[in-house]
Amino acid sequence: PPPEDPDEVPQLTVKFAFMLLIVVTVLTGLTAEFLVDSIAGLISSTRVTEEFVALILLPLVGNAAEHVTAVTVSVRNKLDLALAVAVGSSIQIALFVLPFLVILGWWIGQPLSLNFDTFEAVVVVLSVVVVNFAISDGRTNWLEGFVLMATYVLIGELSFSPVVLLWYPNQLLGVAVFYYN
Repeated sequence: PPPEDPDEVPQLTVKFAFMLLIVVTVLTGLTAEFLVDSIAGLISSTRVTEEFVALILLPLVGNAAEHVTAVTVSVRNKLDLALAVAVGSSIQIALFVLPFLVILGWWIGQPLSLNFDTFEAVVVVLSVVVVNFAISDGRTNWLEGFVLMATYVLIGELSFSPVVLLWYPNQLLGVAVFYYN
């Protein structure tokens, strides 16, 4: 089939693109393994909480390619594709990957559930409401983008600050020991 846009002509063969996909997938898996192995050292040697790493750092690093793709296509004035990339990934994680990992966890004997605590549930609901507000009309402006970024900063601050101890009281001892040493 011909390309949708006559200016865009495929530059890779299907065979080369498939081989490149396999190589990049293997390299991504290896670097992800190194990243996950280094998290324990980061948490034990700094004031960074496990929640901050899980809610802010890992998604930021793990979805870097999607962020670049969304910005690149939005600069080319293809907002619908930018929104599809940005929101589609989150929907895929929420509706497929997370339930699949829970079932896989049961299968291999790892305790994993969809029982979110209060902080995590509030973050998910707040995120869904703000994103729905921003994309519901199919158009966007600077204020909606600012609200999205402010929500991200707010979630990051709440997960990094001692306020999160209200939801995770078992970390109080570890933070107290860190501050007094």
